[in-house]
Amino acid sequence: MNAIDPRIHQVLDGELAPGALSTELRRSVERLVTAVALLAAPLPLPSLEPRVMALIRRPVPSRARRLLRWLATPRSVTFRVRPVWSLAFAAVVAMLTLVPIGHEGPDIGEHEGIAQFVGRFPGAQSVHVVGSFNDWRPGSIALEDVDQDGLWRATVVLPTGAYEYMFVVDGERWVPDHLAERLVSDEFGRENSIVIVRPARR
Repeated sequence: MNAIDPRIHQVLDGELAPGALSTELRRSVERLVTAVALLAAPLPLPSLEPRVMALIRRPVPSRARRLLRWLATPRSVTFRVRPVWSLAFAAVVAMLTLVPIGHEGPDIGEHEGIAQFVGRFPGAQSVHVVGSFNDWRPGSIALEDVDQDGLWRATVVLPTGAYEYMFVVDGERWVPDHLAERLVSDEFGRENSIVIVRPARR
């Protein structure tokens, strides 16, 4: 930091006339006076008037635009449900859940019947039924364990008659249904179950 010449202090304090200084010192005094004037001047504050007038002159948005803006603005919604109405609402939901609407069951022909396949296979990942009714094709008719209790079920509409069948567990294990009406031996030395499909319409 450069020291200021004492004569400059004297000029700034009014103790010495500026003409008594050399040209270079007079320029230093002028620069200092200009800097002090700049620092002492108040900073211009931005006027609010142009912004306020711009908002006033802005055209009024249409109803559609206001509606879109209202819909797009997040709002908190509070529902107050009285106990009586909440019980009625729960009852309606339960009825809609338990009673399938428009479910009339499978369409059964005159010479067709319903075969129900049930097998208990706890821990199984998949169970299918194969038999003479589907050319022993694995994977075509799947059983479901709806309650996750190991009891697998399927209902199939078949033409009336007697059919041999087996269960295929996890795609590998072929198991006969020991609860079937009959068991017969096949040409591979295994036992096949027999299901007899009777006509549903009489």
